[in-house]
Amino acid sequence: MSLTLVYDGDCGFCRRCVDFGHDHLPVMPKVSRWQDLDLEAHGLTLDEVTTSIQLMGPNGLRASGARAVAVMLAVQPGLWWRTAGRVMLVPPVSSAAEAVYRLIARNRHRLPGGTGTCSVNG
Repeated sequence: MSLTLVYDGDCGFCRRCVDFGHDHLPVMPKVSRWQDLDLEAHGLTLDEVTTSIQLMGPNGLRASGARAVAVMLAVQPGLWWRTAGRVMLVPPVSSAAEAVYRLIARNRHRLPGGTGTCSVNG
């Protein structure tokens, strides 16, 4: 499955998370900074990309925030990653995961790797 992850390339915390994915996930989607994309051509809005990561895939697959993370994990070949992703997609865990994602997004400039250049709109 061909997936593309769109993230805030100006955010140090976000870059660290992408680096973690490259280092630890067996299957990492293609990664694009939203700042380098023609958002309209990709069907994305500025509000979407400044508040959440976006995951796009075949057949119109779209996911954002915690759901994007869950889908990325659910497609991994490793049992632990895949199981974690699938569990994150099931209510009430999905609601809790999104709440945690929102909390992190709002405070990413305060987290390790975060800087004042983070586009904090979470």
